[in-house]
Amino acid sequence: MRFLVLPLAAFLLSSAAHASNALDQLHQFLEGSKTAKASFSQSVIYKNGKEGQKAAGTMIFLRPGKFRWSYEKPYNQLIVGDGSKLWSYDKELNQVVVKPMSQALGSSPAALLAGDNALEKNFDLKDGGENGGLAWLDATPKNNEAGFERVRIGFKNGLPQAMEVRDNFGQTTVLQFVGFERNVAVTNETFRFVPPKGADVIGEGGTP
Repeated sequence: MRFLVLPLAAFLLSSAAHASNALDQLHQFLEGSKTAKASFSQSVIYKNGKEGQKAAGTMIFLRPGKFRWSYEKPYNQLIVGDGSKLWSYDKELNQVVVKPMSQALGSSPAALLAGDNALEKNFDLKDGGENGGLAWLDATPKNNEAGFERVRIGFKNGLPQAMEVRDNFGQTTVLQFVGFERNVAVTNETFRFVPPKGADVIGEGGTP
């Protein structure tokens, strides 16, 4: 099943816009962002350097722990974290996979944008320098069973612009964010998922 959870008041604080490094920008982004939404494009780079399938969609989150990640091209897949459960729906297969959020967020890449502010509990964070006009943050999970080796987030003017997730098999998923907006109006209904009638539900629980 295709799956990545990956696998994010008012405008930017003036200090955030002038943050000197990626670690500062991450903390200021989290402290000043209750909600956010963006469009994204995604590509996969295999260990041998070849590029795999590309995808695109939209994401929206309500911190802490609620997010909606929707793939729209080239396939339809919806990933919803409702605060207690994580739902992954593959429209083509008419299949839903559900698991506890405690197993899915924590030290996952999604926690870097949609989780709480206690990132140092689950990640080793350090500045990764500047490249391509972005200030990069390197995050390494402290949990050896996280399923990935490292996440890199590129910031510009206090907003995430890109994310790179390298898994344990040497494959890298590259995400580019477009139109990132902070503190947009959302409701809890945005993060409520009900399995479609007739869908095959795999995992814990069949209703939110």
